Amino acid sequence: MDLVRDATVRIHRPGSGYVHDGPGGDFLGSGFFIAPSWILTCAHVAMRGEGGMVNVWFKGDRYSTELSEVPGKVVAAMPGARPPGAAGWPAPDLALIKLQRPVEHTCVYVTERSEAMLRSREIHCVGWAPSQGGGLLKRSGVCVVKGAYGASDDAEQVVRLDGDWLEPGMSGGPVVDLVRGEVVGVIKSRLDNHQGGTAVGTERLRTLKVPPGPVETEADDVYQSVFHAHDRYHADRHNSSAGTERTWADVQSELPVPPGGILGPKQRADLLGRLAELPPPVSTRSLLVLLDALPGVHSREHRPAPRGWRDALGALYDTRARERAAQFELVLRYCMGVLAADRRSGVLSAANAESLWEWVQQVAKAELPRDLRRQFDMEWADVHLYLEQSRQQARPLLSEPIVSVERDCVVLEVERQGWAPGMYDWRVAVARHTGEMSRIRDGQGGPLGSVPDQLSAALTEAFRECDEPGSPAMLQVVVAPVLFGLEVDRWELPSDGRPLGVVRPVVLRSSEHGPTGERLTRWDSTLNAGMQAEVIDCENELRVRVPETAQLGGLALETVPVLCRYGNRPDPGITTGVGRVLDAGFGVALLQRRPTEGDTVCKDFHRRVAEGVSDVRARDRLPRWVHELRRGVSTSCLDTYWSDGMALYYDNPHQPLPRSEFLEAP
Repeated sequence: MDLVRDATVRIHRPGSGYVHDGPGGDFLGSGFFIAPSWILTCAHVAMRGEGGMVNVWFKGDRYSTELSEVPGKVVAAMPGARPPGAAGWPAPDLALIKLQRPVEHTCVYVTERSEAMLRSREIHCVGWAPSQGGGLLKRSGVCVVKGAYGASDDAEQVVRLDGDWLEPGMSGGPVVDLVRGEVVGVIKSRLDNHQGGTAVGTERLRTLKVPPGPVETEADDVYQSVFHAHDRYHADRHNSSAGTERTWADVQSELPVPPGGILGPKQRADLLGRLAELPPPVSTRSLLVLLDALPGVHSREHRPAPRGWRDALGALYDTRARERAAQFELVLRYCMGVLAADRRSGVLSAANAESLWEWVQQVAKAELPRDLRRQFDMEWADVHLYLEQSRQQARPLLSEPIVSVERDCVVLEVERQGWAPGMYDWRVAVARHTGEMSRIRDGQGGPLGSVPDQLSAALTEAFRECDEPGSPAMLQVVVAPVLFGLEVDRWELPSDGRPLGVVRPVVLRSSEHGPTGERLTRWDSTLNAGMQAEVIDCENELRVRVPETAQLGGLALETVPVLCRYGNRPDPGITTGVGRVLDAGFGVALLQRRPTEGDTVCKDFHRRVAEGVSDVRARDRLPRWVHELRRGVSTSCLDTYWSDGMALYYDNPHQPLPRSEFLEAP
C-alpha cells in the first residue's frame, strides 16, 4: 500500500492563485502514475480541465511531505465527452495524462490479466478526498467486489463495489488487489448516501482507439507506449543494484498467491522488461493467431482481446496445464513465437532479440528436457539467420560521405579570473568556415550568474551574422573542464525568449586539452564511422571510477564516452574523470548533468543514449541530434524526456579557438 500511495496523485484545473489544499473548485479528482510521465485517471476527472490541460500534484520524494506540481495534458479519453443529456460519464471513463516536463516519481504495477478485478474478492481503493479540517488528504478503504454491470465483451462494463465509503475526489484513484499485489482497476463513482460504488478494470485500456496506420514501433500507439514504458520501469528497478527500497517485485515475492502463474514475480518482471524492448505486435489479430497456435490456450476467452505482448502473457496464466514443465514450455513457446512473429524487415534489433533468447535459454536449461531445448535452439537459429540477413540489407554504406555544408558558427569563451574568485571574463566571436575568427565583443569582471545578461547583445549580433532561414548556427561554448556543468543551453536571450539549446545546437569545447596527436588521430578516423556510446562511470546503476587514460585510449575509435554521473559534481573524482577523457584524445563525449541520488535507476538513460548514438551513426550528426532532443523536451515530447540535462562535448581539433587576450593580474 505504501508503493500505491506514493504513486497516487491529485489533479487540479490549471492556473494560479487558487488554494491548492481547498476541497472544492480547482480540485478535480485523483489519478496515479501508471508509467514514467503517464497518469491514469477517469475521463470525467481529466476532461473537466481547461483545453485538455490539468495540473498534477504528486509526491516526488517518499520521505517528504511536500508535494510537487507539474502540468499535464490529456492525451486520450474514453469517451472524450459526456453525451448530451447523460446523467453520468459513460464507461469505460478512462483517461491518460502525459506530463509536460520530466520529473522523478514512482509508478504502480498494473496487472496483465484480463478481468483481474472481477477475480478479486477484497480490493483496496486509494484516492484524495476532502478532510474534516478543510484541505485534502489521501484516503484508502477496503471494498468487496459484488459483480459487474455488463459482460466481458461489453464496452461499458463496470464493476460493482460494496463495503467502505468512497469519498468525493477519490474518482480516478487506483484499485488494488493485495492478494496478488497489483493494480487492477480505477475508481469510477461512489454511491450517494451509501457505501460502495463502481470501478473500471485496467484491461479496458485495451479498447483505446487503434491508430489508422501500421504500428511498427511503440511510439505509433499510445497503448503500447504506456505499457512498454511501464514494464521497462519495473524491470529496470528489479534488475538494478542501486538503492535499498523494496520494489514491486520484492513485495510481490512475499505474497502467498503472487501474480504470474508459474513465473515468480522477479522472473515475470524480467521477462516483461525484455518483451517491452521489442516492437509491439503488428495487430491484435496477429497476436491472437500466435496464442491460438499454443496448446491449451483459448485466446477468445480473454476480453477485451489482448493488445500487447504483456496481455498475451497474462492469458497464459489461466491455461489448464498442470505440470510445472508443461507450464514453462508454454511460456517459452510463446516467447519463441514472439521472436518469429511477422514484422517489417529490420525493425527487430538483434540485441533485443538476443536478450529475450537468453531468458528462454536460462529457463529452458533449468526446467525443460534436452529434446525440447534442442528444438528451441533450432528455432532460434532460423530467427538469428533472418535477423542477420535483414541487418545486412538495411545497413547503410558508411563509405558514403556525409552531406554537409560548411557553416560559420558562434564561439563563446568563458574564463575564470585567477585573481578574483567568482568573477569571469568572456568573449564572443564568429568562427568562419575558412578558419578565420571574427571578434564580436569582450567582457570582463562579471559573476557567472550575470553573464547571460551581459552577453545578450553580443550573442544576438553574432547569431544574426551566422543564421540562415530555417538553419540556426551552432554555438560552441569554450570553458575549462571544471565548468562543463555551465548550462548555457538553458540561457534565454530577451530577443527570443526560448532556451538557446532549443533554438540551435549548443556544444561544449575545452580550453584545456591533452596531446594533440591523439586528438587528431581519433577525430580523423571517425568521420564516417558508425558511432557507439559507452558509459564509463556507471555500472548496474552504481557510480564507478572513470578508467585511467591508457585504458580509455584502448577503446575503439568510434566510441563516444558517456558520463552518466557527471551531475553529481562538484566532486574531485568527476573532474579528474573528465580530464582523463580529454587526455585520451576524445573529441566527442556526452555528459548527463542532472544530479542523481544513490538509489537512482539510470538504465533507461543508458539504453536510450546507446540506441540514439547508434542510430545517428555519424559523428557530424551528433550536434543536431542533441538539438532535436532538447527541442523535444521543450515541446513535451515524452520520448525525449530521458535526455533532459544531457550535454554534448564536441571539440574539433581542426577548428582553432580564439587566442586568449584576457587581462592578467599585474
